[in-house]
Amino acid sequence: MIETIRAIPMEMWNTLGEMAPYLLFGFLVAGVLSVLIRPETVEHHLGGKGMWPVVKATLFGIPLPLCSCGVIPVAASLKRHGAGSGATTAFLLSTPQTGVDSIVVTFSLLGPVFAVLRPVVAGITGVLGGFLVDVSENDSESRTSKQSNCEDACCNPAIHESAWRRAVRYGFLTLPRDIGRPLIVGLVIAGLIAALIPDDYFSGVLGTGVLGMFVMMLVGIPLYVCATASVPIAAALMAKGVTAGAALVFLMTGPATNAATIATVWQLMGKRAIAIYLGTVIVAAFAAGMFLNLVYPAGSGMGIPHFHAMTPSSTEAIWSVILLAVLAFALWPKSGKRQSTAKPGENEHAFVLPVKGMTCEHCARAVRQALMGCAGVASAEVDLRSGMATISGDHLDIMALRSAVETLGYNTHEGDDRIRQKSRKERSKNDGS
Repeated sequence: MIETIRAIPMEMWNTLGEMAPYLLFGFLVAGVLSVLIRPETVEHHLGGKGMWPVVKATLFGIPLPLCSCGVIPVAASLKRHGAGSGATTAFLLSTPQTGVDSIVVTFSLLGPVFAVLRPVVAGITGVLGGFLVDVSENDSESRTSKQSNCEDACCNPAIHESAWRRAVRYGFLTLPRDIGRPLIVGLVIAGLIAALIPDDYFSGVLGTGVLGMFVMMLVGIPLYVCATASVPIAAALMAKGVTAGAALVFLMTGPATNAATIATVWQLMGKRAIAIYLGTVIVAAFAAGMFLNLVYPAGSGMGIPHFHAMTPSSTEAIWSVILLAVLAFALWPKSGKRQSTAKPGENEHAFVLPVKGMTCEHCARAVRQALMGCAGVASAEVDLRSGMATISGDHLDIMALRSAVETLGYNTHEGDDRIRQKSRKERSKNDGS
C-alpha cells in the first residue's frame, strides 16, 4: 500500500517530464499565433453562408489554443460580428479539440499518429458540422445572422502593447492560467490510474470493440476537460488496456463537448444546431476511433509508440521545474486590485453584477469587452475568481448590461439581491465612517 502511494507522485513526475519541453514550446508558438491571428482577422473572413466561410472557420480554429470554455465567448463574438451559423458551428467544433499546445503534448505522450490524426479529425468534424448547420438554416435566419453593427470595445482597441510583449503575456501567462488547473487535475488523474489500476485491466472489463468507445464517449461528452489536460489521462488509460480508438474518442468528445458549450450552441443557434453539433461529434468520434483501432489493433503489442524525446532525458527535471514555475506564476493569486480606468468624478454610479459561467481569462476578457461596449460605461473590471463585474459610468442601463453579458452565453443572475447600485457620494460616506 505504501509503495502504491509513493508511485502516484512518481508517475505524475514522469509524465510531467515527458510533456514539459513540448508544452513550453507550445506556449511559445501559441503566443506568436495570438499576435499573428487577431480576432478581428478571424471575424472578417467568416461572414455569410457557403462552404468557404465554414472551411476558413475550421482552419482558423484548429491551431488556436482555446479550451472548451474559452472558445464560447469567442464563438459568440463571431456570431455577433456577422459570422454565419455554419462558420460559428465549425469554429466551435474544431477549435477546442486541438491547439498547438495540445498537438505537441499529444506528440510527446501518444506519438505521431495521434498528433496528426487529432487535427485532421477536428478539421473533418468542423467542416461537416458547419456545412450541415449551414444548409439547414433558412434564408430569414441567414439574413439575421449577417446583420452586425458591433460597437464593442473589441472593435475599437485602445490598449497598445508591443507584439513580443503580447506574445509572451499570452503564451506564458494567460494560456497557462487558463489550462493550468485542468492540466494539474489531468496529471493527478493520470498518476492515480497508473499507480492504482492493474495493467490491461480495461481490456478485460471493456473489451476491445465498440463498448470501450461508447463508455469513453459517455464519460467525455458532459465532462469539462481541455485538449491538453486530456492527453495524460488518455495515455494512462491506454497503458491500462483502453484501446487506441477508445482513447481517441475521449480526446475528441471531452474537449469538444460540455454542458456550457451545449447551452451556448442552443442559445446562439437553436435546437436544430445543437442536434447537428452533438451528432457530428459522436459520429466523427466513433468513425475515427474505429479507424485508429485498425492502426493500433488490440493485442498487437504495438501500444503507445516510443521515440526520441525533444530534449535529452537528463534535462527532463529542468524542463519540469521551469513548467511548474510558469504555472505557479500564472495561477498564484495576485494581491491588490487593479485600478479603475475611470477618473475621479468622471461618473456617478457603479453596478456590481454577478456573472455565472466564467471559467477562464478568455471568459473574463470577453465579458469586460461586452460591458465596455454598453452606453455610459466608463470602466469595467471583471474578477474571475469571485464571478463579479464592477461597472462604473453615467446613466447605466442594467438591462443593457445584462443583455450584453448574456449574449455571450453567461448568466447574470437576474433578480439576484447581490446587485447593488451606489453613488460615489454614498461610498465616500461609508469609507469615512
